[in-house]
Amino acid sequence: MGKASLQRQLPENEAKAVGRMIRTSPQKLNLVAQLIRGKKAEQALNDLTFSQRRVAGEVKKVLQSAIANAENNHNLDVDSLIVSEAYVGKNLVMKRFRARAKGRAARILKPFSQLTIVVREVEEKA
Repeated sequence: MGKASLQRQLPENEAKAVGRMIRTSPQKLNLVAQLIRGKKAEQALNDLTFSQRRVAGEVKKVLQSAIANAENNHNLDVDSLIVSEAYVGKNLVMKRFRARAKGRAARILKPFSQLTIVVREVEEKA
């Protein structure tokens, strides 16, 4: 029996992937997401491969997943994919404390982020 499947949210020429629980702050993750917005998928992969930032490896995994979704689930051409959207959201924040002088405590916040990447197939210009 079960529930009826939902309508597809994206247009037919798009595919997306979501990375959840990425262990970095959304602000730092957004700096890497800005690096790939609007670029061809192949160029974005190269930029992430040689990026110095620690979180670039996680972003690369999500981008590769979006490309694989486009190829396998939606039959899109990998060579004509661009990163149309890459946006970051907040997720869980772990709260820890550090002992300080005179019996006090200082909060330590360990944020997690969520990354969504949407790739779109574009027609090659002649």
